Amino acid sequence: MNFELTEDQRAFAEMASGLFADYCSDDQLRAHDVSGAPFMQDLWQQCVASGLHTVLVPEANGGLGLGMTELMAVLEQQGRALALVPLWETQVGAAALARFGAAALSPVIDHALSGEAPLALSLDALARPCGPSLQLTRTGEGWTLSGLAAAVPLGSVARYALLPANAGGETRLVVVDLSQSGVQQTEGFSQHHQALADLAFDALPLPAEHVLPVAATAWTEQYAIAALASLQAGVTAQQLRRTVDYVSERQQFGRVIGSFQLVAGQMADGYIALEALRTSLWQLVYRLDAGLGAAPQAWATRTLANDTGHRAGHMAQHVHGGIGVDLTYPIHRFMFWTRALGAALGGTEHHLAKLGDWLANNDTLGWKYDASEDLGASHHAQV
Repeated sequence: MNFELTEDQRAFAEMASGLFADYCSDDQLRAHDVSGAPFMQDLWQQCVASGLHTVLVPEANGGLGLGMTELMAVLEQQGRALALVPLWETQVGAAALARFGAAALSPVIDHALSGEAPLALSLDALARPCGPSLQLTRTGEGWTLSGLAAAVPLGSVARYALLPANAGGETRLVVVDLSQSGVQQTEGFSQHHQALADLAFDALPLPAEHVLPVAATAWTEQYAIAALASLQAGVTAQQLRRTVDYVSERQQFGRVIGSFQLVAGQMADGYIALEALRTSLWQLVYRLDAGLGAAPQAWATRTLANDTGHRAGHMAQHVHGGIGVDLTYPIHRFMFWTRALGAALGGTEHHLAKLGDWLANNDTLGWKYDASEDLGASHHAQV
């Protein structure tokens, strides 16, 4: 079996890598940190011009119509460069609207793909024990939305947001026009210098077509997990590479510290953890592109992504010593990104619990052999 990207996929990744390299030097990242900009807007316009923000979106909706494999290759390069642009949020959200939304939502997709403003997507409420704080209530033929969505990435600059809400015990994604008068925003910034906003709604009216079907929630979550894991793989890979460079030069007791057995062992552990994540991620991405069920693979991948980022990140900071916590030195940005990626969909415990529940309910372990419980809804519809 060939476990390599195709020539076209590699070319796609190399093009993305070259673009990010032009805008993400250490000096350019430092300039963004103090700029107060919501994200790297000049780079974003280049991504829009090259179509990198439409990889997952069907051609009928103005996208490239490719798969998660191609997006994974791009996002890993984005993670390596720490390129702060809303690539995955915009296109995973737009792809969900194209797949599950009504025709009335086409203007939302068109606006997101225009590059004028990103589509805000926040799914961290899915990992809360009590579920989303946003509440949907039926009112005639439409809905009303009430509650608070906290720390929505790019919520302060987006025109539209895709958010999870509780609708009578079911979690459904809702499309909110943030330019409506009934939306209250409290702006802020994340630790890795991305704009955020708390969004408050008080009985905000929503048309029926702005509430997606229940199936859209799991689909969007699984693609989001794959996207975040792809970014984490890139962040960790570059973090380890920079750490190897550092320990190969830094000397103590007349020797480079990379020659010490403990340091070498820690670096090896970080590399093994990264390859374990990559293995799980590739299986998840394959199943998503093949239209197979991917719930347990997604939860396992999310767990590995969180653990890999945490373990490798702290190890890299530790072996850098005092310079690792000096904000004038670039290694700290990788830790900031890891923390932001870990917060986007909840921590390890939540996803391990979801995986444990799935295994308890499917004790034949059929996911190893594509048993019926894990082939996905499309398969059962064909049968």
